[in-house]
Amino acid sequence: MITKKIILGFLAFALTMGTVYAQSSKEKKQNNMKEIVMPFYQKALTVNKESNPAEVLSQLLADDFISYGTIEAANKNKEQLIGQVGFFWKMIPDLVWEPQEVIVNGNQVIVRSKVSGTPNSPEGKFFGVPTNGTKSFITMSIDIHTIENGKIAKVNHVEDWATAIKQVSAK
Repeated sequence: MITKKIILGFLAFALTMGTVYAQSSKEKKQNNMKEIVMPFYQKALTVNKESNPAEVLSQLLADDFISYGTIEAANKNKEQLIGQVGFFWKMIPDLVWEPQEVIVNGNQVIVRSKVSGTPNSPEGKFFGVPTNGTKSFITMSIDIHTIENGKIAKVNHVEDWATAIKQVSAK
């Protein structure tokens, strides 16, 4: 009887430790996935003095990376996205991309972000709207990153630029 209790106790302990290990392993994988994606927002999309977005994106994105926008004509490869981000740094010199929610599902990382800034481009335009750096916007974006071999292989994204344009053009 005592031997049976000891065996059952040991089995319960082993099952508990296995569950804890499995959860710990899953949490580690999720944290690793987040660590791959977070510099995309903190060091590439958000304007800062510590990083060069082209260098950051060159390291984060797979060579065959593709960015899928809302229409096929808006899709971009790695070099095109690097160019676009550089343009955004000039057009919105205080651009901040703040992840609000990050969800890991397998090899995908879903990020809902708050995007803010004060457009003041050298051309004086923000998506065709005249701007002089006196009006700011706050809007939202949702990105679904697919990670392969430790790099961002693709991202499907939607930004609410219509709301940003409305805020910047308001009188």
